[in-house]
Amino acid sequence: MGNADYDEFAPVEGAADRCGNGVAIPPPRPFLKSLKNSLMETFFPDDPLRQFKGQPQSRRIMLGLQYVLPILEWGPRYTLEFLRADLMAGITIASLAIPQGISYAKLANLPPILGLYSSFVPPLVYAMMGSSRDLAVGTVAVASLLTASMLGKEVKASENPTLYLHLAFTATFIAGVFQASLGLLRLGFLVDFLSHATIVGFMAGAATVVCLQQLKGILGLTRFTHETDVISVMHSVFGQIHEWRWESGVLGCCFLFFLLLTRYFSKRRPRFFWISAMAPLTTVILGSLLVYLTHAEKHGVPVIGPLKKGLNPPSGMDLAFRSPYLTTAIKTGIVTGVIALAEGIAVGRSFAMFKNYHIDGNKEMIAFGMMNIAGSCTSCYLTTGPFSRSAVNFNAGCKTAVSNIVMAIAVMLALLFLTPLFHYTPLVVLSSIIIAAMLGLIDYDAAIHLWKVDKFDFVVCITAYVGVVFGSVETGLVIAVAISLLRVLLFVARPKTFVLGRIPNCNAYRNIEQYPTAKNVPGILILEIDAPIYFANASYLRERISRWIDEEEDRLKALGEADLQYVILDMAAVGGIDTSGISMFEEIKKTIERRDLKLVLANPGGDVMKKLSKSKFVENLGQEQFFLTVEQAVGACNFMLHKCKVDAETDESDEKWNNA
Repeated sequence: MGNADYDEFAPVEGAADRCGNGVAIPPPRPFLKSLKNSLMETFFPDDPLRQFKGQPQSRRIMLGLQYVLPILEWGPRYTLEFLRADLMAGITIASLAIPQGISYAKLANLPPILGLYSSFVPPLVYAMMGSSRDLAVGTVAVASLLTASMLGKEVKASENPTLYLHLAFTATFIAGVFQASLGLLRLGFLVDFLSHATIVGFMAGAATVVCLQQLKGILGLTRFTHETDVISVMHSVFGQIHEWRWESGVLGCCFLFFLLLTRYFSKRRPRFFWISAMAPLTTVILGSLLVYLTHAEKHGVPVIGPLKKGLNPPSGMDLAFRSPYLTTAIKTGIVTGVIALAEGIAVGRSFAMFKNYHIDGNKEMIAFGMMNIAGSCTSCYLTTGPFSRSAVNFNAGCKTAVSNIVMAIAVMLALLFLTPLFHYTPLVVLSSIIIAAMLGLIDYDAAIHLWKVDKFDFVVCITAYVGVVFGSVETGLVIAVAISLLRVLLFVARPKTFVLGRIPNCNAYRNIEQYPTAKNVPGILILEIDAPIYFANASYLRERISRWIDEEEDRLKALGEADLQYVILDMAAVGGIDTSGISMFEEIKKTIERRDLKLVLANPGGDVMKKLSKSKFVENLGQEQFFLTVEQAVGACNFMLHKCKVDAETDESDEKWNNA
């Protein structure tokens, strides 16, 4: 950057005192009022109580009921046209929910009938309490895998199925309580620590693990590893080559090819979305007919077996709160609950964006929590809003959450009358359905986008993937969250600082790296601090500012230009400061003064200014060293530099005159 003459940066007359007494210090506020405002901003940024202001008591009661049960808000406006659309959508997603529910229950090592139970009660609860019009509620593969993995480490489903079942109900209840508590306490922001990159990598890793686990069903194996890492799975698969069943393999590959073909066709022809939606149920019907007609179950093709007819039996008394494995159930419930929340809310927001309406994240958490609490008492395990089912619901033209009610009624009819028909459904069909669904969760395009946009996010994504595939689902999740938190800490502990220069022909000051045409101001170093100043970054900022000064002095010395006189800190992006930050400013002031330089602050915020004033830093530095804008600060500094230059020239002239 080349320097310009002082005249280019000469201030407009009166610029130095245009602000009068400098930057204003906000008036003091009572502590309790400040605390109340801080809590409101933290927990109630959307101000949910605003709608109750100025309303009569009866209206407030109705608004409160509508907030808890959104169906009371949109229900009175429901029309016959909406019913036709929701009826079609509900029947369509029911055709997907039935085979997926059975498949995911097997994945969780639970009785297959629980998959149907979980598609009956929870959707009814969500239809009354949820705020999304497009979310289709049901079981998901990742939560099913987590349930099997975490509970299976302590209790084997094959050895003690009753205890395992009760622990699954207990984990679902814990997940529901945890989810509802997050919503009621307005702590939904905690879920945001699962970044987009973390979710992409974790979902892809979990999908890979689930696909590998299905090799047991595809190959007709009876013994299989309980571990989820790729090494153990491959060792189990290739260590039993002599037990592979070619009948299962052929059936599995054929059904998988059919499912992938229908999905590809529906993607190419979106108006035929119903083809891929009906494909899983079609494979179940075809597979059951094939087994029944050929008696394949007698030739090594395992089948589901008899399913119990009837609606969900109560399971509230089966919750294992006195079990020695309660800690495992609590851990499983919290982990699966967080994953289910992250997936369900992300899916709901995505479709809400397409239709231009808003969903309340905290309200969704309460709805998810209540439907899982109700589900745990009615023989259901964890449910959320899976993407595949919600996408079918959206494409089918659903208008409201009534589509979930229609799906629940269809599942209820299946439970009452159709369960015997699933007796001959081969397990290889369920494995094919799961693999086809999981391949859609491996989002290559998202990973490539992360690589192009943000390499660190890509590292987080790959770390989550590798952790899940080569470690375990829990390990991958913990590693990915830890790296995401590390990045947050790095943002706080290592904030960006920039050297600002003046853009030619205007009074704007911008980062000289972003704007190569920006010019340094002679004798002045302008630095922008791009973060709040707290104990975590105060030491770093002190060292970094000192280094900027050293580098600027070395640059001026190398170019033979005027010495540095002023350091201006642009505080526009500094939203807050604590006592460690104030101590840092005091140390910086002393360091700068020892170098015969002067410190100037531009555009400090109200909270920052208030604390600097209370700590006497404003008094020590001088009110005249604070300015509203960088432009005014530069103008004032240049005014003093011109004045010093003129005074020096006058003194030199007087000395020459006296010597003459």
